[in-house]
This record gives sequence, C-alpha cells and structure tokens, in this order.
Amino acid sequence: MNGAEVLDVGRDAIWLTIQLSAPILIVGLVVGVGIGLLQALTQIQEATLVYAPKIVAIFISLLIFLPLMGALMGGFMRQIAARIAGM
Repeated sequence: MNGAEVLDVGRDAIWLTIQLSAPILIVGLVVGVGIGLLQALTQIQEATLVYAPKIVAIFISLLIFLPLMGALMGGFMRQIAARIAGM
C-alpha cells in the first residue's frame, strides 16, 4: 500500500464519520435551538430543561437513522475488504 492509498482510506474514513454523526448532531442542534428559543420567549431560565428533550430526540433519531448508519458502515467494510483482497 502506498501513501496515496493510505490517504484515500483515511479520507474515506473521515467522510464516513461525518456522514454517520451529521444526522444526530443536526437533530441535537435543532432541538437545542428550539428549546433555547422557547426559554427566551417564555423567560423560563431553567438550565436542565434542555437535556430531557435533547436526549429523547437523539434517541428517536438514532432509532430512525440506525439502518442508514449500518448500511454505510457495511459498505465501507466491503470497500476495505476488497482493497485488502486486491493486495
């Protein structure tokens, strides 16, 4: 394996990490901003109010996006296995 192939695998791994984490992070961001707006509008300044809805939203989004994440990881593993077999 030369340097270009190693960089290619590394780049693919970083891109896969972004693809796997982006949906969950976006859901957490949207819920956090929504709760923050609700707190600002109603002047409820409870610091722990954000955590419960975020945890529930992230759990639900994990249930929804888990098949997609598994397919992405399986495809990446097949790609790595094909590269190993081709050596």
